[in-house]
Amino acid sequence: MPEMYFRIRWPDAVETNHYSPSLVIKDYLALGQECEVPVFLESIRTALTIASDRVEAKYGFACSRERNSLAEIEARAIPFLSHSDARVAVLEFSP
Repeated sequence: MPEMYFRIRWPDAVETNHYSPSLVIKDYLALGQECEVPVFLESIRTALTIASDRVEAKYGFACSRERNSLAEIEARAIPFLSHSDARVAVLEFSP
């Protein structure tokens, strides 16, 4: 399966890199996109769950790296959930 990495910028200007085991991430995030943290979380949860499900269907087990990425994103998002104007920006996709 083609894997990819994506870099995002949080509302506090910190940039983080994350892993997806599938290119499906590009169906849910767009380069240059900025969205509210809850909207971003919904999109990323859906995309990474689909990606992990594809790995499981092909190899018989879920992707632990995807789960780690999702857990990191969810933890990093917590402080921003109470700020309605907080936005996440999608900066880069890379192989």
